[in-house]
Amino acid sequence: MQVTDMTDWDQLYVEGETPWNKGLPSPPMKQWVTHNKPSGNALVPGCGLGHDLLMLVKHEVDALGLDISETAVARARETHPAIADRFVLGDLFATPADWKGSFDYVFEHTCLCALPPEWRGKYEQAVHTLLKPGGLLVGVWYMEPDMEPGESGPPFGISVPELDHLFGAPRWQPVEDYIPTTAFDGRMGRERLRVLRKTA
Repeated sequence: MQVTDMTDWDQLYVEGETPWNKGLPSPPMKQWVTHNKPSGNALVPGCGLGHDLLMLVKHEVDALGLDISETAVARARETHPAIADRFVLGDLFATPADWKGSFDYVFEHTCLCALPPEWRGKYEQAVHTLLKPGGLLVGVWYMEPDMEPGESGPPFGISVPELDHLFGAPRWQPVEDYIPTTAFDGRMGRERLRVLRKTA
């Protein structure tokens, strides 16, 4: 899949070209939430059709989902009417001013890997700005996407050294870091769950 402009994402939802949508929440994310029982408020950037968001709400997390695709947000609201007001149409890089420093958690799953690698610094700045001091970035990071020969992404995988560099001291402190024991078909061993605390 070749996508070079963020506006293309809405067209992919219109056309039903959404291989990242598995119809269920991320298994590693669900496992982490079930075990750790987070409380407080959270943001799910690039929430798509809302499977991770719905899972968080069911675990009593006060979560919002953000997506740039008008079609995705409309379908998510239609599919999940009880939490329709939790789906926000918007851009991670242009969030409302009152969101600054307001979230206990940011839950990452397939947002970063959808962005061109040269935008990773912007992503780090955005999530850092949104989190409260001491807030947690809980990420299921796509380390090694299953790509066809010649494909360049998205999804764009990120290596452990790149992850270390992007979320390093003094702004971040690792809290947990492991290869999940559960995954969608085709992703076992290709993802890493790393939790990072905003420290500066």
